[in-house]
Amino acid sequence: MRRSLSVVLGVAVLAVALVPGVSAAAAPGAVQWGACPEDAAWAGLECSTVRVPLDYRQPDGRKIEIAVSRLASRKPAQRRGVLFTNPGGPGGVGLRWAGQLGQLLPQEVRDAYDVIGIDPRGVGHSTPVTCDLTEEQMAPGNLPYARNPGDVVKQAEIAETVAKQCAASESGYMLPHVTTANAARDLDRIREALGEPKISYHGVSYGTYLGAVYAQLFPEHTDRIVLDSNLGPGGYDRTAMRLFGRGMADRFPDFAKFAAAENAKYGLGATPEEVTAKFFELAARLDRKPVGGVDGSLFRGLNFGALYSDFGMPELAGNWRLLDQGRPLPPPVPASDNPSAARLYTLCGDSSWPKSVLRYQVDVEVDRVKYPMLGASGANITPCAFWPSEPVEPQVRITGEGPSNVLLLQNLRDPGTPLTGARKLRRAFGDRARMVTVDAGGHGSYLFAKNKCGDRAVTTFLTTGERPAQDLACAAETG
Repeated sequence: MRRSLSVVLGVAVLAVALVPGVSAAAAPGAVQWGACPEDAAWAGLECSTVRVPLDYRQPDGRKIEIAVSRLASRKPAQRRGVLFTNPGGPGGVGLRWAGQLGQLLPQEVRDAYDVIGIDPRGVGHSTPVTCDLTEEQMAPGNLPYARNPGDVVKQAEIAETVAKQCAASESGYMLPHVTTANAARDLDRIREALGEPKISYHGVSYGTYLGAVYAQLFPEHTDRIVLDSNLGPGGYDRTAMRLFGRGMADRFPDFAKFAAAENAKYGLGATPEEVTAKFFELAARLDRKPVGGVDGSLFRGLNFGALYSDFGMPELAGNWRLLDQGRPLPPPVPASDNPSAARLYTLCGDSSWPKSVLRYQVDVEVDRVKYPMLGASGANITPCAFWPSEPVEPQVRITGEGPSNVLLLQNLRDPGTPLTGARKLRRAFGDRARMVTVDAGGHGSYLFAKNKCGDRAVTTFLTTGERPAQDLACAAETG
């Protein structure tokens, strides 16, 4: 199990003005496809790059590269267009995702689209950013749990150091420009370079915010937009970060039921209530005496990350058992600086965060009581409080203005993007959107929750354009 959480400290209501860039990134159809980088290779996947402005306010100024991949439809006669994709983040690489998602998509969807993967600006094989983070800086994870006001002060010192490192790094010149708004503008430049009049889109997690912003800035270039596991209309702002506590509270009962049913194997409690009590007992014990570097804060974070999928529950229960017995966990997978740095650049560049340490101390105290499992993590201070550059443009306001071609899909018990945020996005879109809720837990619904009702709604929309006449609730499915 990875010890550094992938869901991060970040922040960020996206700041964006209605200023789509000027001048085309490349002549239509000018993308030259070739082999993909070794770490993005996938059967049938081709890769290329598109040059875009670093600063869309100066479209003829400095350029950066955006890495793009394509899994082409094998049925030209049935091809409708392109399906842009984003797997989440911010900071998530997208080149290989086009191949991974393409393997899962129903054949009729694969036939209808070229699946397009993208490493967003600052990420992976696009012009990358760094904060020169050390393994020690990344090891504690992104959501340190503050047990008291003093812990917030300690985290503030760490956060300020990270912010200064980001600014002093070789990619510091990109600080004001790695934003969701600019990533959306990049999508439109890629559309132009591909010679496509419109794009369809499938985004998960943070990708829902990127898709929502694109649909707001470029409504005339949208075909069919699918947003799965949704952030609220403010994106990854402070509100979204504090909702992690709510998400953990919504989701943990699923694990408690699993562990209780498997008590003979894991010994964590015979009832969900006993498993829940075990969580708090083990977290407190690890705070007093960490095991193999895992303290109570990291234990809470490991739970949060593992509960993104039902598939993670057996490993999580096994790790509880190891820690309960005083035995260290398997060593973590080495982490890369780039995903964490790209996440910070985006979140801190998208919106303004509170600067006062006292403000975070107050919020931590409130959320520790409100959501005792993880609230004091999501409310803790981040490098965004010390970010050296302010957002360069106002937040994009998601509205109901535009074509009615958006479909939201949402699990009821999603730890990372809780239902409450998805409902706010649904209200913001108005009649532009329909929402399908699935009675399932975990992060990522389409093709992952294994719910035929939810999957059918998305597949039908992507292949025919038909959405439910009104919001749809899909019951739980077993087997």
